[in-house]
Formats: sequence, C-alpha cells, structure tokens
Amino acid sequence: MFSSKAKGRGATINTPSGRFNLPGREADGDWLDAREAIDGAPHPIRTQVTIERPKTILSRNRSPDVPFDRSINAYRGCEHGCIYCFARPTHAFHDLSPGLDFETKLFAKPDAPRLLREALSKPGYRASPIAMGTNTDPYQPIESRYRITRDCIAILAETRHPLTITTKSDRVVRDIDLLADMAKDKLAAVAISVTSLDPKVHRTLEPRAPSARKRLAAITALSEAGIPTYASMSPIVPAITDHEIERLVEAVAEAGAKAAFFIPLRLPHEIAPLFLAWLDAYYPDRAGKVMNIVRSIRNGRDNDPNFFSRMRGYGPWAELIQTRFAKACRKHGLNQERIALRSDLFRPPAGPQGELF
Repeated sequence: MFSSKAKGRGATINTPSGRFNLPGREADGDWLDAREAIDGAPHPIRTQVTIERPKTILSRNRSPDVPFDRSINAYRGCEHGCIYCFARPTHAFHDLSPGLDFETKLFAKPDAPRLLREALSKPGYRASPIAMGTNTDPYQPIESRYRITRDCIAILAETRHPLTITTKSDRVVRDIDLLADMAKDKLAAVAISVTSLDPKVHRTLEPRAPSARKRLAAITALSEAGIPTYASMSPIVPAITDHEIERLVEAVAEAGAKAAFFIPLRLPHEIAPLFLAWLDAYYPDRAGKVMNIVRSIRNGRDNDPNFFSRMRGYGPWAELIQTRFAKACRKHGLNQERIALRSDLFRPPAGPQGELF
C-alpha cells in the first residue's frame, strides 16, 4: 500500500481492492510515482488516460430512489479527486485501486457519440431523460482534450432528446450554446455541485475541481442563458461542511439556482477506509466526531446501502440537517417549482440516406 499526501490529489492511500479476490500487486522498484523523492517529498503522480472501446454507451438503471433510468458515462475515473466520490469502487473492476489510481489512471470512451447515435436509432427506442455525470464528472479536465461530452450533447440536441447533467466544473459553460437551445424546448437541466465555500476544505476534499467561486459563476451563466439550474450540496460531511448549509443555500440562490438538493455523506465499499485515512491525514482532531455522526446517520454503520434511506439517513442528526436545509431553501425561494423535461419531441437520428438531403 502506497501512502502519502500527494500534492493536488484527494486520496492519501492507494490500497488495491480485495472485493474480487484478485491477486495482490507489488511495486517492481521502477514505479517512480510510488517512491519518495530525495528531499522526502512525494514524487509527482502523473495522470494517465487509456482509450476504452465499449460495445454500448447507454447504462440502464433500475434503482427506485434515483430519478432517471439511463445514463452516459464518457469517462471512468475522475481527476477531480473528490475523496467521497461513490464511483471510486468501480475502479476495482479493472484491478485498480479506488484510491489514487481512480484519480490518476483514467479511461476515455471516444466512441461514445457513435454508440449513442446507434442506440437512439434502434427501432422501438423510447426517449426519457439521459443523465450525464451520475458516475464520474463529464467535465473533468480531460474533457477539454477529448470533447466526448460535447459531442454526445450535440447528438441529443439534434434528436431533441432530453438530458440532465451533474457536474462540479464550470467547463459546462463551454456548451451553453447547445444547452440553451435545448432548454428552450424544456430538453435540458443542469445541476452544479457546490459542497463548501471554504478554500481550505476544498483544497483537500475536492483538490482538482474548480473553486466554489467558479461554480457559482457557472450557475449564474447557465441561469442567465435560460437553462434550468439546480445546486447539489452532496455530500454534506458532518463536522466538516455541515456548518455551511445556510451560507451555501444563500450563495447558490443568489447565483441563480432554481432548486437545490443534498445527500448526507455515503461511504460504500472501499470509500470508507479511504475517507478514514483522509480524516487521519487532514482532520485528526475531529476524526472520531465525524465518524460517530456518520454512523449515527447510517444506523450504526459506516454505510447504509438500502434504497431510499441511503439518500436521507436516519436519526436526529439526519433530521436536523434536513430541517436546516429545508428552512434555508424556503427562506431563499428555492424548490418552489418542479423542473420537468419533455420526451415527446424526440426524433431518431437521420440515417445515411437522410443525411444526403
């Protein structure tokens, strides 16, 4: 196990997953990223991108407590490095660590636009909002190079297919031209994640994500362009970010958000030991308090995997957070109307012959 406060990275450890009984990996002595530099500082960890060639791009979801049944994930892994990211355990499927590997060994799917067009062209396809950003961020830094997200949005705009986006990056404003056109027909909505206004918290909690200032500016730009914009305060981390609830709600409302939601911190699978190591590294003075509250919210465990309750939590702490959040939203006029997207405008992509005319 490699352990280090790697500058600009979220996870402090890179423990291989043991869930699938894969053989252990050992450093071969030449992996410079796992060695200490001569002066004692950790060697810089490089980001690597592998091209992935999936056969399909639409992922189907049957979970009863999420508001979509299909999604697109243009990338695996995420360079933002958010320590709490519930997608981290998926890297174990590739025999990679949900720790530093997740934020440094990325996968891109450049065939996604072609696969999306094929999926939308299938006989009998029925439109319903496609969610982007439900696993890893569609606007993480490598989107600037690969533009997979934008190319997929262009196809959805062409076919008048409804779309929702969740991101913590202001890079989404680069696609306002497409999203604003879709929003005119109630085909697009965006949720911007803003979890803390404190730069010191942000620096370790979400080390490579844009600052809160940039995210609030993105909310303003999207709203002014006529795009329905939510604010996500997920997760709320007890004893670290929960004191900011009222300030966060006020800030996103002033920026132009129409609605807001939150999820208490979740720690499924390998995220629990990663988060504990992060606490020990950056908040050792309150690590016990944080975990006691988390376990109170999660019915005595580090994580509650049950549908519905996993999104809300249990007990007095969960109820207090919910009450404070709801009161703040009412004060600032959020969640007053439901944002509904249309699915009746969908038209299948033009075929090879249709594209000639």
